[in-house]
Parts: sequence; structure tokens; C-alpha cells
Amino acid sequence: MNYRFSERLGSFSSSAVREILKLTQGDSILSFAGGLPAEEHFPSQAISEAFGRVMEQGNKALQYGLTEGYLPLREALCRRMEKKHVKVTPDDMLITTGSQQAIDLLTRIYIDPGDVILVERPTYLSALQVFRSYGATPISVDGDSDGLDLADLEAKLKELKPKILYVIPTFSNPAGTVWSEERRRGVLELCHRCDTLILEDDPYGELKFGDASVEYRSLFSLDNHPHGSCVVYTSTFSKTVAPGLRTGWVIADPEVIRNMARAKQASDLQSSSLDQQTLYQLLEHFDLDGHIEFVRTEYEARKKQLVSLLEQYAWPGVTWEEPKGGMFIWLRLPEGIDAGALLKVAVAEGAAFVPGVSFFAEEPELNTLRMNFTYNDTDAAIEGMKRLDRAFRSVLVKG
Repeated sequence: MNYRFSERLGSFSSSAVREILKLTQGDSILSFAGGLPAEEHFPSQAISEAFGRVMEQGNKALQYGLTEGYLPLREALCRRMEKKHVKVTPDDMLITTGSQQAIDLLTRIYIDPGDVILVERPTYLSALQVFRSYGATPISVDGDSDGLDLADLEAKLKELKPKILYVIPTFSNPAGTVWSEERRRGVLELCHRCDTLILEDDPYGELKFGDASVEYRSLFSLDNHPHGSCVVYTSTFSKTVAPGLRTGWVIADPEVIRNMARAKQASDLQSSSLDQQTLYQLLEHFDLDGHIEFVRTEYEARKKQLVSLLEQYAWPGVTWEEPKGGMFIWLRLPEGIDAGALLKVAVAEGAAFVPGVSFFAEEPELNTLRMNFTYNDTDAAIEGMKRLDRAFRSVLVKG
């Protein structure tokens, strides 16, 4: 058979994280690569009980449902979002199969081949995959530890006239950056002025460390919303409950939501009714905020441990910034050291991370890498870092 694939297939690239995860299956590799939450902290019993309550109501949860999502779940999410200064109705919301689908749906309805999408430098690699698959040209905006450089953003908005700015303002993936409120308001003002839509991805916002009273307002909450907002906000249960439920949500102006729902009908008709109703039961009968507080405490301890190990090993010329939340630490190696080559040595030693090359829209910095600190427990992190130490010292000494 002569398979005649579409030209679009050429725009799909394999995810570096997915490929590395294939290498790390089994017990031989200790991985700091994937953005994986800790399995031992999934609320398994509460999920099981929630599932049982759903099935006690009969087979309705096994039937088709609304494309927009299970109404009681959307209503519950509206109540949760109100605590974050966001006032929306179910009509302003779409349930998605993870927040990844929200990125795909918005790109599908808003982007034509050749359109420019501005992104952070570095940014989420799977978002770059989506943008390129629809023929968009992602271009990065300079930034620092407080967020995007407003002068560079303004210049690129005027010159390139992008349709979308894609950002993760709170504990970004991969760098762990959290924007100041001044930068958030500045970005909103500039994008409104230039009619550029902001896609705000917020998978990690509730994984905040340190002073619990510190608040990081979403861009959506700082804008007039939902009608006429220049922000499309998406989040997920993957980091706070369990990624296997594959349930996220997106909120925006109702016109945007209606068109995303049309695209979703053509994609998968609806997200899993069973998972949605299970999550609704979980929200109604389980202390999710208490669970998130517990997980935050555990993840902060794991972050501190990894930082302590990095300080202990003190690899020559390797630098990083300690994140205030999220799941990742971004490392910079000495100039001339290729993290991809280092990964091969690390895998041979029995450990893995993600080279930074895939997180750049253009001109990748080969001497960067991302490490996850949420997945490994204390013993695994210690042993994994011993293995990485052998790899790092081997390559850095040669370099």
C-alpha cells in the first residue's frame, strides 16, 4: 500500500518528553524528565468513592453528553474560579480533554497558516508542537524573572501583528518563572491596544510554595471579563487531582467558547462523561483545597531537597534559579556544553532529564535543561542525583 499522508504531517514533531519517557519505562532509569505529579499522592480512595457514587445513579454517566461539558461540573468550576476573582457562567466555559486540547482548539479556530504566535523564551514544548502543526510561526519575546520584557513585546506586537500571545505567567514550564503584577497589567494593556488574543495557560498556579497569603492574579482575572476579554484562560485537574482523568477547562468570551465548542464537536464530540461526573462528585464530597495544600507542602519539600542536592554537587558552571512554585527547575550549563549529548551519558548512568532545545521557538540554547522535582521520592531523588553527578562530571570535565 502506498500511504499518501497529508503535507501537514510534516509539521508534527515528536515530543522530546514523550520520547524520553519511552526510554525511562521500567525500573532501570530514575527520571527527572516528565512533568509527572507524585503517584503516591493521588487521592485514589476519594476518586474511587466518587466513581462509585456516579455509578450508583445508573448508566447515564456512560451515555453521550454535552460538548460543552457536564453542567454541574461547569457550575462547580465557576464557584471555584470566583474565589480567584473570576466571575463567569457555564456559558463562558468549555470542558476539555486536558488543557492541551484547549491549546489545540483555540489554535484551530484562530490561526491560519503563516500567522505569528508570540511565546515566552523558553516555553512549553507541546504548545509549540500544536502551533507549528497548524502552520503558525512561533516567535519568542525576551523576558526576565519578572515576566515578559514589555518593550520587546510592544515592538513585536507592532511589527509582527501576531494573532495570539501564548504565556504561562505563574510558575512557567520549563523555567518556573512567576510574573509580577506590574508585568501582567502591562501585557494586558499592550495586547488590548493591538487586538492580540492572550492564551493564558495555568496548570501550575495552585502549586505555590512559601507564604500562602501571596496571591498571583491570573491575567483573565485582571482583565474585564468575560465579555470582550483579550484573554482565553485554561487550566486542568492533571496536577491537582490526577492526569489520567484527562480533564481540563477553558474560559473566555462566550463567542470564543462557542467557536471552540464547534471545533470540539469535530474533534471528539465531548470529553469523557464518566470522568467529568466523577470529578463533580469529588468536588462535592472531597476537600480538594485541603488535598492541594498537602500536595503543595510535599512538593515544596521535594523542591528544597533537589535544590540542596544541586548545591551539594555544585557542578562547575551550572546555574539555576529556585522556583516559587510549579514542578520544574531550569538549569543552565556552561557555554559549549550540549545538554542533548549530556542526556545520552546520563541515560547510560541510569538517569534522565529533558534537554532545553525543544522549549525554544527559535535559536535554541543547547546548554539548558529541565528537571522535574515532584515525581521522585527522597530515596529516588538522592540515587538519581548520584547517577547524574557521574554523568555531569564526566561531560563537564571533558568540556
